[in-house]
Amino acid sequence: MTDKKAPAMKILDAQDKELMTVRRIEREGNALIIRGKIFGAMPMVAKLTPVEARAALRLLDFRTILFLLSLLFRR
Repeated sequence: MTDKKAPAMKILDAQDKELMTVRRIEREGNALIIRGKIFGAMPMVAKLTPVEARAALRLLDFRTILFLLSLLFRR
């Protein structure tokens, strides 16, 4: 019997402590819904709208965009 855990992404603070565990990212209409737990205990559902996604992209400069792309291939 295989005990497979669902995939999860952890968001860490500056001291490498877990802030949030993201369990699921899904689409709901025109929004991106992020489901997970904050501090390993409190369930949370966050919504990213198209307006806020564009605002987030404006926070990135060219060097940071290149870093994000290369981040996918780093260990």
